[in-house]
Amino acid sequence: MSKKKVQIWDGNVRDAALTILLTVDKSQAYSNLLLHQTIEKYKIDAKDRSLLTEITYGTLQHKMTLDYYLEPFIRGKVDLWVRWLLRMSLYQMEYLSRIPAHAAVNEAVEIAKRRGHKGIASMVNGILRSILREGVRSIDLIEDDHERLAIATSHPQWLVDRWVDSYGYEHTKAMLEENNVPPLQTVRVNTTKATVENVLATLEREGVKAVRSEIMPECLHLQTGQAARTAAFKHGLITIQDESSMLPANVLNPEPGMKVLDMCAAPGGKTTHMAEKMQNEGSILAMDLHPKKLDLIDENTARLGLDIVQTAPLDGRKAADFLAKESFDAVLVDAPCSGLGVMRRKPDIKYTKREEDLESLQTIQLAILGNAVQVLKPGGRLVYSTCTVDKRENEGTVEAFLAAHPEMEAQELTNLPEKLLAKQHSGMLQVFPQDFGSDGFFVAAFRKKGENN
Repeated sequence: MSKKKVQIWDGNVRDAALTILLTVDKSQAYSNLLLHQTIEKYKIDAKDRSLLTEITYGTLQHKMTLDYYLEPFIRGKVDLWVRWLLRMSLYQMEYLSRIPAHAAVNEAVEIAKRRGHKGIASMVNGILRSILREGVRSIDLIEDDHERLAIATSHPQWLVDRWVDSYGYEHTKAMLEENNVPPLQTVRVNTTKATVENVLATLEREGVKAVRSEIMPECLHLQTGQAARTAAFKHGLITIQDESSMLPANVLNPEPGMKVLDMCAAPGGKTTHMAEKMQNEGSILAMDLHPKKLDLIDENTARLGLDIVQTAPLDGRKAADFLAKESFDAVLVDAPCSGLGVMRRKPDIKYTKREEDLESLQTIQLAILGNAVQVLKPGGRLVYSTCTVDKRENEGTVEAFLAAHPEMEAQELTNLPEKLLAKQHSGMLQVFPQDFGSDGFFVAAFRKKGENN
């Protein structure tokens, strides 16, 4: 079937969403980055921005469920763009109550005419109107418990099987359902420039409603507005960061005057958090494998008014070849991981990750940790963190690391709220998305035996 060239933004939200969804599928691009780029490039207003985000993320989040609903109504092969158009339209019909079903159908037909021809438009119209008449089939028809859960929550079955094996059926079900809930918008207050109360008042004057978190003291939950568009953000009073992502700096808890290493630092959220906790006194070396990503750290530190951070393009697996042995007071390893804890923000991860990808990650994680040990002073503190909920990458990596490095010992986590400290075991804390509406995250702490002279 022929495909017409369509402008990505001509004022039509659904056309823009379809273009983003196609690009994600074809190029393995990140939906969150494409969405942000589209909104910024075309200066899309708040109303359209909200609908564009909802349709794009919602269609991705529920893709497998939508395919299950569509399957009985599709005869033969359809082009990729047509399938995404059907998914996107059915998402609006099934999940968005404020959009009349007939309006979603009519819009789909118009898009089909613009992108294809009358024959495609007729097919799209026929499929969607058949669904309106007959309704979608029940997921309860699926007999196998794991398969039914996979389709109901739109997660690949290998992942469902893996997590049920690790955490049990009910815990996994709660996590998968939470993955399809839109994430909270959270920010971290820059305590070198303002207090939490000051920032709350500043945001209120800008017409942005925010409330203080009950978990992390420096975290605010935004209930209205866009953090990146506020004067508070522009002047470095806040940083956009998920609440779980604030755990590592709190657990490491570096003091003013320390020499700290951040081994996988970009884009710098945890780096700047540590600099703030150090009251901008001491030094932080922020490394990353990708030199271009270091620019993001420089931009963040400049905006926040933090001048103790230096950046270096270094591979964490070879850091000890370039840095002085036993020269850092504290080291953070926020390691490369599967990212399975951030699916609400990047729903495409569900469909691009493969089980074999996870097995190779532990080798990288252990190599970085091994280098961290070499540059850490005796008596120094090492924190390992990931944004995943996978046991092998988390507890499995910790166990393998301690077995390989007898000079390191696990440490109880400190400097966290009591409700989180109560969840730790053996110096490890696993936060799940359903725990307090944040990303899934893992953190572990270690101490190098001996005393620093």
